[in-house]
Amino acid sequence: MHAAAFRRVFEYHLRANDMVWHLCDALDDARFDQQDGYGHGSIRAELMHLLDVDLVWFSALHRRPPGDALSPAASRAELHRQRHAVATMMRAWLAALDDAHLFQQPIREPAEDRGLFVWQVLIHVINHGTDHRAQLLRRLHDLGVATPPQDFIFDLAEH
Repeated sequence: MHAAAFRRVFEYHLRANDMVWHLCDALDDARFDQQDGYGHGSIRAELMHLLDVDLVWFSALHRRPPGDALSPAASRAELHRQRHAVATMMRAWLAALDDAHLFQQPIREPAEDRGLFVWQVLIHVINHGTDHRAQLLRRLHDLGVATPPQDFIFDLAEH
């Protein structure tokens, strides 16, 4: 395993997240907050969950608390500010990542996560993001938004 490969995959993850966020920006507030009984209930809630999971796991890798959660009523501007702050934090942490660090177990709390290696957390975050982006893309499609693919292989060809 190589840290450089994880940095590459996370650049894709962040670009794919940006793509979905920009598609969601095209929705009016009613559709953005529409409860549909699937996943986390609304597109807003799904985006907030995706953002929160990136924040929680990378905060754990930093060995610090994630801070206060955003209010479910946060404005879109607040959501975007938080999204950019989390992406900046993730990129800074990944920039310092080296191959040996992938086999460390830095998480202390919660206790059930103490045995996780860094590489396992990183793969979880990537898989989690892919899953929720796919859910969001399907919801957007159902609302009439044209949705592009999110495939990693296409990102490799493009970047």
